[in-house]
Amino acid sequence: MANAGKLSRPFRFDRRRTFRMKDVNPRDTGGLSCEKEASKALQKGVDRLRKMQEKLYAQDRWALLLVFQAIDAAGKDGTIKHVMSGVNPSGCQVFSFKAPSAEELDHDFLWRTTRCLPERGRIGIFNRSWYEEVLVVRVHPEILERQKLPAELITKEIWSQRHEDIRAFERYLSRNGVAVVKFFLTVSKEEQKERFLARLDEPEKHWKFELRDVREREHWDRYMKAYEDAIRETAAPWAPWYVIPADHKWFTRLAVADAVVDAMETLDLEYPQIGAAKKTELAEARRLLEEES
Repeated sequence: MANAGKLSRPFRFDRRRTFRMKDVNPRDTGGLSCEKEASKALQKGVDRLRKMQEKLYAQDRWALLLVFQAIDAAGKDGTIKHVMSGVNPSGCQVFSFKAPSAEELDHDFLWRTTRCLPERGRIGIFNRSWYEEVLVVRVHPEILERQKLPAELITKEIWSQRHEDIRAFERYLSRNGVAVVKFFLTVSKEEQKERFLARLDEPEKHWKFELRDVREREHWDRYMKAYEDAIRETAAPWAPWYVIPADHKWFTRLAVADAVVDAMETLDLEYPQIGAAKKTELAEARRLLEEES
């Protein structure tokens, strides 16, 4: 892929406490100015991803988990659709996490996402994730009341404790062959407004619009603070964050594809080597087929 391993790295954060929200401009395009050229590069990335996914599936040693987080209208769905357009559906799983159910609220905050982790050889995609527990729940702490936690556990330390738990959990995944790559698509408040207005102008998009999406804009600064803290506290070499500018969708998709390709190239994926017994079996299969009348 053009720019492989280069385009995504300025937006990669893999050390705790190195990220600041102001470090990434939502309108940044990584020095690219031509959408047409970006589309060509994206297609190359999609083709490269398809080939590596075949090796991932055949090797059956690693699993890849892609976590997508963003403010509403940042383009998560569209990015997933375009970047994964060449992937074999049998080797990919997508889960979207909405408001937790009554059953989910009766378990620990990692339970509902843990059940959806990808098997070895597969790519798992989380559209939102356990990070909601230190984002929306932090912005709306009244949600904690519905989580049925013992009162003595709800202290001012709960967010740092959840960051700690997430770090440990992602470390655990990495030690068990699950490569975790996390994306925060950062869109400007002005661009989000324009996208909301566009949805109101297009009847086919009314289904995905809710009044509360607009009202959440009142908490913009609190969300940005929660995102900054979450990224600062959970960035790690084994579970890096990519903070991707999202005001230009064509660039967002290219940057995400570049990061996914970069991550898969570090896994040393290869088709399994066959031994002498397997070669003998294949030779016998050929002989039988060629002897058929």
